[in-house]
Amino acid sequence: MTKVQKTEGEWRAELDPEQYRVLREKGTEAPFSGEYDHVFEPGTYRCAGCGAELFRSETKYDSGCGWPAFYAPADTDAIDEERDTSHGMVRTEVMCSNCGGHLGHLFPDGPAPTGIRYCINSAALQLEEE
Repeated sequence: MTKVQKTEGEWRAELDPEQYRVLREKGTEAPFSGEYDHVFEPGTYRCAGCGAELFRSETKYDSGCGWPAFYAPADTDAIDEERDTSHGMVRTEVMCSNCGGHLGHLFPDGPAPTGIRYCINSAALQLEEE
């Protein structure tokens, strides 16, 4: 599959300002402010930047962290991970493997069966309901 490559001008034209800030500038929504924090409808969560399938509703749970949380991606190839040392913390950044958009971070405090919490910005997602 060919990865999505666009100029910053093309991204700005296609994304709303909050999506651009999160996906392209590695921004973070304020906790409890995102559209999908408390949404549990069945469906597929896709990248708001390129439409790639990232997460499925059956892996979404209420972590209480203030952002949509998932315990597993739709497919291991759907996301890329990278060490993030910004803001005086050491975390693992999660990005869309198709377009490189920043999604959020992962933490080792999730539920079984993975024990991982993918803490994802709503602005980086688009829910395709079933």
